[in-house]
Amino acid sequence: MKRLCVVTGSRAEYGLLKPVLKRIQQDNDLVLQMIVTGMHLDHRCGLTYKEIEKDNIHIDEKIEMNLASDTAIGICKSMGIGLISLAEAYDRLKPDMIILLGDRYEIFAAASAAMIHKIPIAHIHGGEITQGAYDDSMRHAISKMSYLHFTSTKEYRHRVIQLGEHPDRVYEVGALGIENIKEMTLLSKRELEETLNIQLKKPLALVTFHPATLEKNTTIIQLEPLLEALDYFKDLTVIFTKSNTDTGGGMINEMINQYTSKNCKKAFAFTSLGSLRYLSIMNCSSFVIGNSSSGIIEAPFLSVPTVDIGDRQKGRVKPGSVINSDDSVQGIIVAIQKALSYEKYKTKIVTPYEKEDTSHQIISAIKQALQEGIELKKGFYDFE
Repeated sequence: MKRLCVVTGSRAEYGLLKPVLKRIQQDNDLVLQMIVTGMHLDHRCGLTYKEIEKDNIHIDEKIEMNLASDTAIGICKSMGIGLISLAEAYDRLKPDMIILLGDRYEIFAAASAAMIHKIPIAHIHGGEITQGAYDDSMRHAISKMSYLHFTSTKEYRHRVIQLGEHPDRVYEVGALGIENIKEMTLLSKRELEETLNIQLKKPLALVTFHPATLEKNTTIIQLEPLLEALDYFKDLTVIFTKSNTDTGGGMINEMINQYTSKNCKKAFAFTSLGSLRYLSIMNCSSFVIGNSSSGIIEAPFLSVPTVDIGDRQKGRVKPGSVINSDDSVQGIIVAIQKALSYEKYKTKIVTPYEKEDTSHQIISAIKQALQEGIELKKGFYDFE
């Protein structure tokens, strides 16, 4: 039996990985090893490792690496702690392959430790571009440390090959987030109101805003106009999901807290909703707004328009339901008006992120690679 070790450091990433985790658990030839780190173990982010335990997934290692700081120094120190602890965990677990998704600094540390341990890496969601965040560089670096690649679109597959990875090891499989929605029974508006103890009156906006980590001092500059624009729509109900622990995340959450305390009858904030409630609220929303990738991938599949602010997601492949906005008050107001003018789409939006059997393709390719044997001495694939 082959041991597949999955490392997760954030609530969003874990939600996306669920179909893959289920496939591993159901496969008699595989053993799932689970390492939980980063925001999952951070009380500021809701201790979301508990959600993993509720899903009956055994956690083999809990690695605390987040310091009580979202400064550049604090995050660099967290990466150092994570690198040391992950190396020790790999030595204990002795996995046959590491499965990583995305681009966060926790995952960069996990990839670095695996590379030094000579453990092959399967990387999900490589080749993507987010010009406003340092995640962009980390994602490409993780790709170069990885052996297998599972991209969500044709464009992203091409980009991973541009990085010198051999086409035979780069698979276009679609986005796990969409498969996740297909396998879920989303909560109704009434069920959400009961579980959250709030009224979700229309029009309803779901706001997810994270730091644009490659831009200096833009957190307040971008978030203040967003909050002011939301005030322009007096009847709008607003649900905030709080920011991650990247540089500036604490400032964003403080501003959200101040806004919801002043607008307690129409604005509500949650540290962590979990994937089921988050996607259910998205499904009930008039539009989503902010700078999260969920507005690019999951929202269009649910036929919900997106207002994407600033450059954090610049470079991603965006379906036609995504409305780009600058970070001016007037620009955001106009974009919201456009989103509100959309009726719920009568037909499903065509999205390049939807493919069939995404998790099945991933696990099948991993099993085949492990069966055939892996040569970690990769060449650099050059275009002719």
